[in-house]
Amino acid sequence: MGLDAMTLYRMARKLYLRGVPVMPAVLRKAIHYLHGSYIPYEAEIGEGTQLGYGGMGIVIHKDAKIGRHCLISHQVTVGGRSGLKDLPVIGDYVRIGAGAKILGNVHIGDFAVIGANAVVVKDVAPGTVVAGIPAKEVRRDPDPLATYEREMGLRPEPARRPEVVQSVPPVSSAAQ
Repeated sequence: MGLDAMTLYRMARKLYLRGVPVMPAVLRKAIHYLHGSYIPYEAEIGEGTQLGYGGMGIVIHKDAKIGRHCLISHQVTVGGRSGLKDLPVIGDYVRIGAGAKILGNVHIGDFAVIGANAVVVKDVAPGTVVAGIPAKEVRRDPDPLATYEREMGLRPEPARRPEVVQSVPPVSSAAQ
């Protein structure tokens, strides 16, 4: 695997999280010059996410959140709309077609599929296929997990929690 935009982003993100001052910006510029993309190190992009054609022409807003194991094709824009403060939040295992635009305060559910050149300005439910300008629901899958396994030939990984969740001790009747 060569120096695609995602590899450079991952290196810049690690340096940014460790507090290294200049190198993340240099790597962001390298992504811009090599791939014609704007993928800032401040953006939260989950593990296993892949960029089509090495990340050619992709624009991601620095405050956008993208889940794990997504597939983002070339020429995709994930960003804001003028006058709106909130930005897109994309779930896990989402596939985004070439040239799609995801704009504004939009939540894309897990296992959703965004068609090529679709313009998404409203929320997309989990397991839904949307297409068009503006994007409209084409199909809603009753079992998106099985469809993902069949189409991609992969079983999704279970979500890992970053920290151990402490259980709450039961309240005894004497303590009340």
